Amino acid sequence: MNPLPILLGLACAAGLTLIADGLRPRPPGSRSSRRTGRRRSVDRHRMLATVAAGVAAGAVTRWPVAVLLAAAAVWALPRVLGPDREHTRAVARIEAIATWAELLRDTLSSAAGLEQAITATAPVTPHPIRAQVQALDTAVRGGARLPAALRVFAVDLADPTADLVVRALTQAAGYHGGQLSQCLTSLAVTARELAVIRMRVATKRAATRTAARVITGTAVAMVAGLILLNSGFLTPYQSVTGQMVLLVVGAVFAAGFWWLVRASRLPEPPRVLANPGGLAVGEGRAG
Repeated sequence: MNPLPILLGLACAAGLTLIADGLRPRPPGSRSSRRTGRRRSVDRHRMLATVAAGVAAGAVTRWPVAVLLAAAAVWALPRVLGPDREHTRAVARIEAIATWAELLRDTLSSAAGLEQAITATAPVTPHPIRAQVQALDTAVRGGARLPAALRVFAVDLADPTADLVVRALTQAAGYHGGQLSQCLTSLAVTARELAVIRMRVATKRAATRTAARVITGTAVAMVAGLILLNSGFLTPYQSVTGQMVLLVVGAVFAAGFWWLVRASRLPEPPRVLANPGGLAVGEGRAG
């Protein structure tokens, strides 16, 4: 049976689904919602590339397992073997939080109140968290209670280091702020030390990621060379047994890459504010 019409039908269905999802109207949301929308847009492009790779593999090899393996590789390998963007964003966010804590400390030292300090630092906050700090400033100037606005701010950042700063600011806003400057100084030092630790870990695991890229590139080049230059060598894989063997080999590779991702991922420290959004949104609107 020729699998090409089936593959083309699946590709057409996937394309129509993506078009319908893109045309569906969505209400305007918060910055975190817009970030989620951008992430979904990237996922849609990855989905299209995945479908295209599966169709191309099926057209060249006529193997159902090749369709599955090619689609899985295009979907997963760029995230596994590509630049560690999540690490870069996490380090930039932590350093930005440390800088903002220092800005708040210096502004508070001039006898400004906490709300005034947030307003003063919002335009000069480092870019990775500037949008969230400006949203916090807008909420405070709009009449929201500072503790509720800070909780929404913590939800938007979703970072354990930011939770520490929010905890200190919330306590200063609700009770007393006599030790806030010293606390912000300590938090800034801790955040920068955490960023340094992350950089050291990333440097040590760079060799592992490079080795994985070399192994993967060699395997892909070998398979492509066999398909283009010596397709007869792959004839045994055309049988049902050969397809099952190929599926097992692909599963072994997938397990290896899954282990690589798990081993190279730096575990996040626990969040200080457990479920910070449970009451925040309601309080912020009420305020």
